[in-house]
Amino acid sequence: MSLFSRLFLLGSFIVLLTSCEKPWQPLYNGENLEGWDTYIGTALDSFEQLHAQATTDKVFKVVEENGEKLIHISGEVNGSLATVDTFANYHLELVFKWGEQVYTKRNSGLLYHSFGEFGEALGTWMTNIECQLMHEKLGDTYLMNNTVCETEVAKSDDAFVYSKGGKSTQFGKDFEGPGIKKALDAENPLGEWNTVELYTVGRTCVHVVNGKTVMVNTNTGVYEDGKIKPLSSGKIQLQSEGGDLFIKSVRIKPIKEIPAEILN
Repeated sequence: MSLFSRLFLLGSFIVLLTSCEKPWQPLYNGENLEGWDTYIGTALDSFEQLHAQATTDKVFKVVEENGEKLIHISGEVNGSLATVDTFANYHLELVFKWGEQVYTKRNSGLLYHSFGEFGEALGTWMTNIECQLMHEKLGDTYLMNNTVCETEVAKSDDAFVYSKGGKSTQFGKDFEGPGIKKALDAENPLGEWNTVELYTVGRTCVHVVNGKTVMVNTNTGVYEDGKIKPLSSGKIQLQSEGGDLFIKSVRIKPIKEIPAEILN
């Protein structure tokens, strides 16, 4: 076989391998909330009347803006929009922006590795690990209930900040606390779209905001009976929690490893 033929076959094989990569799958179909469950939890502070009047189809709905159909989450109560399916080893991409209505604060979250029943976490959500969507805290980690992780951090102003190469520290309510701050601020100005990506393989999870890695958590788990049990999969929740927001797309694809450039 000639050198040209061998090179041609090698190139064809590489193309075949590349084409076998799993494609993106939309979690939002662009029309309705099929594939999602909705739940209304507790009232926002001082907004008990809104809670009494709230319905899931008012809090979570599809609206049209500039010819696009977007998910609108009103934020008027604490609530959850949760996938019916459970996911592990994936790359998720969420595109969202804040609206103009603010009740308490522009607060929401991308809650992953969610399990259990609605209401178990803070009276509203399933137990989970949170990638914060809150304005000015986009990309932070918050560990609800007994979820835990290890993260390399530095101490700054009585807070722990993700810092690659920093001290590996155990987080969770029974350890150094449930909150870890992002490494840097990559949020776009209010009214502009933000792209949040979540990479999770095994017990490692990476938060990426507008193309910049802001958090890497490892050894995710659940602390029970004095032991940490591995946690590497679960449902995905999006929060209603004080301010309205719009979601353009949510999509996911399976991955076998987290790209090195994302971890570095």
